[in-house]
Amino acid sequence: MNTVIKLGGFGVGLAAVFTAALGLGSLFPASAPATPAAHGGGHTGTPPEQNTPAAGLPAGLQISQDGYRLTPLTGSLSTGAPQPFRFRITGPDSRPVTAYTTSHDKDLHLIVVRRDLSGFQHVHPELGSDGAWSIPLAVPAAGQYRVFADFQPAGHDGLTLGADVPAPGDYQPTPLPAPARTATVDGYTVTLTGDLTPGASSRVTLSVSKGGKPVTDLQPYLGAYGHLVALRDGDLAYLHVHPDGEPGDGRTTAGPEVAFHAEVPSAGAYRLYLDFQHAGKVRTAEFTAVAGGVTGVPSLPPTAASATPSPSGHGADGHTHD
Repeated sequence: MNTVIKLGGFGVGLAAVFTAALGLGSLFPASAPATPAAHGGGHTGTPPEQNTPAAGLPAGLQISQDGYRLTPLTGSLSTGAPQPFRFRITGPDSRPVTAYTTSHDKDLHLIVVRRDLSGFQHVHPELGSDGAWSIPLAVPAAGQYRVFADFQPAGHDGLTLGADVPAPGDYQPTPLPAPARTATVDGYTVTLTGDLTPGASSRVTLSVSKGGKPVTDLQPYLGAYGHLVALRDGDLAYLHVHPDGEPGDGRTTAGPEVAFHAEVPSAGAYRLYLDFQHAGKVRTAEFTAVAGGVTGVPSLPPTAASATPSPSGHGADGHTHD
């Protein structure tokens, strides 16, 4: 979870590895052992020079990394009443991981979203004495879901592992909503300013208002005034970022604006999910944003005045957290 989004160039990384292998193979009879991959997907704090090509992959695309593995223990998700969803994180010794470094007030963050980027949830399961995580969970509709475990094992860099889990039933996919600069949720309006620019750091700001008035008393949630998750359309590459500053640092105001710096080297469409807390309740505003020109995908309107809310059928009005 970090302030800067780093989406690794998957195709570029593979080309570099292939080219290097050809060159080195002609010089040496045997190659040296590979350096273990450092975590480099979606979390800041890991210098680029520490990342091997494998670590350049966006987070959440792998079910295992660096010897750690995400294993769902529940075979399907409920579309009715919440049912326990259980999973385990095992380490390089194949034993359940029970020691974690707390990040933003939690040892593990679980993101659940359908493959068409609808039905987003950000929840926090509990770790049991058997080394398994568990939480009562229900999803809004049938389909294939991606679950992301975002955590930091004690003594290791942060990791985000992902796995697919189905929700049985009649699956009706929903098209990705068109890019828009405003979203509404529970009477709040959130406005997106700024654009994602491939290959450069971009400042994006999300401003919260209610009833036409700016909200200036946002409440800390997990140690911040806002949490932003971004998922890339198509492969669901995962990015969990946090805003500039933090509550109590003497410079960060409690709204209405929450600013982020985003670096996305690749063009593409992304779904952005902003969690914010006000009046004792956490809400999520959702946006579609485009980095660079993408054939068949419209860009964001140039100004907030020309924006329209995302279609409500895809959860564009966001959702609240119980």
